[in-house]
Amino acid sequence: MRFWDTSAIVPLLVDEASTPTVRRWLREDQTVTVWALTRTEAFSALCRRHREGTIDAVGLERARTKLSAFAAHWLEVDDLIEVRRHAERLLLDHPLRAADALQLAAAWHWASGRSRRRELVVLDGPLREAGAAVGFTVVTAR
Repeated sequence: MRFWDTSAIVPLLVDEASTPTVRRWLREDQTVTVWALTRTEAFSALCRRHREGTIDAVGLERARTKLSAFAAHWLEVDDLIEVRRHAERLLLDHPLRAADALQLAAAWHWASGRSRRRELVVLDGPLREAGAAVGFTVVTAR
């Protein structure tokens, strides 16, 4: 089982250089677990791409539809209080933004604090490094 960061979800919604690799990971293990706010983060990334002009209105709506369909089948870590507690502890030791700390904390909570032999799917640098530092097997595109 794998915990998926938003950075690895977005390439499943819009074509990016990492899309073929991320699709392969999904084929290998179709059980996707995410943080409860991953859907919002992914939609934010899609909207940013639309504002920047890398996807048009039709592409945005197509990606949003994919996101809704995908989210209907994934598992969400939604224990806000525990995830927040873990995130605040992680921020003491790792140079993460709040959203990344919450992602890693949700993964930690999902793993019940036993990150060894648990996989974290992530494309972002600081989160990737912090995930490895706390013991996750990081699945990433290099």
